[in-house]
Amino acid sequence: MSEDFNMSMRKFLKQVGVTSQQAIEKAMRDQDTSGKTFAVKAVITIPELGLEHEIDGTIAGADKGEA
Repeated sequence: MSEDFNMSMRKFLKQVGVTSQQAIEKAMRDQDTSGKTFAVKAVITIPELGLEHEIDGTIAGADKGEA
């Protein structure tokens, strides 16, 4: 693949990672999530290519004030 493709891919994935982490932390910040686990799903779509990629997982809750 081209260097332009690689750079744009890395930039997109970095943005996904950083903004997703911030959103999850914000959602959990004011909750008592200790001892709980949460199902999580990420979906990446590229409609023009017919791509829908889903990733399922779990996130362990943090003690209040840790997130």
